[in-house]
Amino acid sequence: MKTLKDIKCGQTVSVTRLNGAGPLKRRIMDMGITKGTQILVRKVAPLGDPVEVNVRGYELSIRKSEAENIEVAE
Repeated sequence: MKTLKDIKCGQTVSVTRLNGAGPLKRRIMDMGITKGTQILVRKVAPLGDPVEVNVRGYELSIRKSEAENIEVAE
């Protein structure tokens, strides 16, 4: 099981599952990250937090703690 946290810069992945409960999962879904969505990892900050991604044509910064709740497949 790979999560968005494990993906390197420049890779495009597809969301397979969202983990987490309640407000966290709702927040991720409100950002446009749902099952089947394509995500391009644009940048990872020097210390690894946050991760900058491109989702549905817009830029988004996600904390590592949120990224580990997003399971992906290449």
